[in-house]
Amino acid sequence: MSTPSARLQELGIELPQPPAAIASYVPVVRTGQLAVTSGQLPLLNGALTHTGKVGAELTEQEAALAARQCALNALAHLKRELGSLDRIERIVKLDGFVQSALGFSRQPVVINGASDLMLEIFGEAGRHSRVAVGVNELPLNAAVEVAVWVSIFAD
Repeated sequence: MSTPSARLQELGIELPQPPAAIASYVPVVRTGQLAVTSGQLPLLNGALTHTGKVGAELTEQEAALAARQCALNALAHLKRELGSLDRIERIVKLDGFVQSALGFSRQPVVINGASDLMLEIFGEAGRHSRVAVGVNELPLNAAVEVAVWVSIFAD
């Protein structure tokens, strides 16, 4: 398998500019060989791409695209922090939160939008543990929020 950077090029994926934090937190925390992103919203060029409750204002397919954008933002922050995505040994865990309408229970399908991206880019090293949770509200009325945990190759 090629490197994550090469896979991005092969797939024609360009990482966005990492979005600015919207409150009092840092985008990535590193400790030892672990890096964890803060929750990322589906922001692109400073604007939310998907808002509202999934199962009411949005379909699960639209929300899966939002989850993918969240994951791209997380990867953009990791690239900034690490210098290259090629420093990532594996995706350890993905935390996904879906702003859900009453009765909507297909959060795992929505968060597949982020999980599938990790597999596309990192191959087997992109397989991860995961949380996919339905919530009543998310910041800025975002449809989805995703945080990513990665292990880093030792220096």
